[in-house]
Amino acid sequence: MSMLSNVFLKTLRDCRRSLPLWGIGMALLALWVIVLYPTIGGIYADYLEDLPPSLAIFMGGVSDIASPEGYLSIEIFSFMVPLLFLVLTIGFGGSTIAREEERGTLDLLLSNPISRWRVVVEKFAAMAVITMLVALFLWLGLAIGATIANVEISFLRMAEATLSGALLGLAFGTLALAVACATGKRGLSIGVAAALGIVSFFLNGFAPLVEVLEPYRKLSPFYYYSGAEPLINGLNLGHAAILLGFTLLLVAVALITFERRDLAV
Repeated sequence: MSMLSNVFLKTLRDCRRSLPLWGIGMALLALWVIVLYPTIGGIYADYLEDLPPSLAIFMGGVSDIASPEGYLSIEIFSFMVPLLFLVLTIGFGGSTIAREEERGTLDLLLSNPISRWRVVVEKFAAMAVITMLVALFLWLGLAIGATIANVEISFLRMAEATLSGALLGLAFGTLALAVACATGKRGLSIGVAAALGIVSFFLNGFAPLVEVLEPYRKLSPFYYYSGAEPLINGLNLGHAAILLGFTLLLVAVALITFERRDLAV
């Protein structure tokens, strides 16, 4: 089987330069943040305790912000991890098919003995593998940093929180992929997924503060990412299943729309 007809391997090969940069960057960020904990953890906790309760809730709502889990929850898992995963996956999902269509290379790919549905499935599989590899690098950075700085924290809990972030990113990346499959527009797919990601983030953050928003909090994928505090309580399997189910539903949408749409030439 040629590399061209094996979409999964070709997609991974096309990311051979960017993937190590993403992985190493995430690992270094995680290592840097956790290594600083013994030095600034107490000061950081005192600062956060002086914040208004409403703002503290928006920043993560962690009960024990002085603990390593509380520090990491607010410093990296409340904002930085989901942001970076969304940037990675939305950029990938929105461009992996749409960019080829805009460049006119998608017709060349489909001229091989390969079906449209297989292109979508293998592109999605490549995105999933890339996301999980970057998540692995992030966890390694946390684990190495905790070991270096002698921070007492569960490596398993860090892995579960990282996995939850990866599932969130994969959901929004698949949303971008679905919009791209339906429209063939890279900018539109990235814009729609990014806009919904921003709205979802603020809905989850403000819902505990604004009574009228509270009933709608569970509509936000961010709730299923952080609502159960996976770094403290472990991965909530129900929440993970909802994120995964949402992702698979979007894969189905991508498959149906891509099969039925006339491609740009």
